[in-house]
Amino acid sequence: MGSFTKDVTDETFESDVIEASKKVPVLVDFWAPWCGPCRSLAPVLEQLADQYEGKFLLAKVNSDENPGVSRQYAIRSIPNVKAFIGGQQTDEFLGALPESQVRHFIERLLPSPAQILRQEAAQARAEGDNERALKILSQAALLDPRNDEIIADQAQVLLDMGESDQAQAAIKRLSPLASHNSWINTLIAKVQFAANTTAEEDTESLRARVAANPADLESRFNLANQLVMKQEFEPALDHLLEIVQRDRNFRDDIGRKTMLSLFSLITDRGDLVRRYRQALAAAIH
Repeated sequence: MGSFTKDVTDETFESDVIEASKKVPVLVDFWAPWCGPCRSLAPVLEQLADQYEGKFLLAKVNSDENPGVSRQYAIRSIPNVKAFIGGQQTDEFLGALPESQVRHFIERLLPSPAQILRQEAAQARAEGDNERALKILSQAALLDPRNDEIIADQAQVLLDMGESDQAQAAIKRLSPLASHNSWINTLIAKVQFAANTTAEEDTESLRARVAANPADLESRFNLANQLVMKQEFEPALDHLLEIVQRDRNFRDDIGRKTMLSLFSLITDRGDLVRRYRQALAAAIH
């Protein structure tokens, strides 16, 4: 058995497959000693694992000795090879396929050169080197210019660097399909709030202006955006709701539109979102 192949049990499946697949694709070969096709497929898988030199890992599960994980993944026929990426099963095949078909299956799982660069950029960003992350993402974008995730990564790094105008320009390059991606929608909302946040007055000055003149909707809107960037979401929603109640026509109904963007940003705060969705509906109707 090669260095990229490991016997996995019910007890080690979580660490050796689920957690390991968050770093590199893992192929799980469910087999049994009595299975003839399993004996035919095993050397093919192990040879390819060695050839790919760690670009994927091979986990072998004896389905007879490990009924727990076999039951969990509904193993009814073997050999059954399941692919895991990012902690989730993403694909599978049944039976002893020839080497060419197994190789094709593996190739579809491996990240493209652009995706590898994206991973390198993520590491650079995690290390606080946003300049290097941006350069790497530029290289990735040359390889795959229509990749929405790469474009979104560029926008996120630009936002980290305080370049909200450039981040906004980046998200304008996203395709319509990007709206189906929840984390990209969240990023778009962040960029929009950053672009709307004025640095001309600090938060306390804006509070004072609104307190002195509650009908100053421009100051109230700027205050709401600053509160969002400070993650003070509830008072921000209060101010946006007040704008809706006072003047739906203000800046083309920006109070309502901004509330909807904020709902996309704080999906993890279900109770708060539900309460203010109801309040917004009442204000509109």
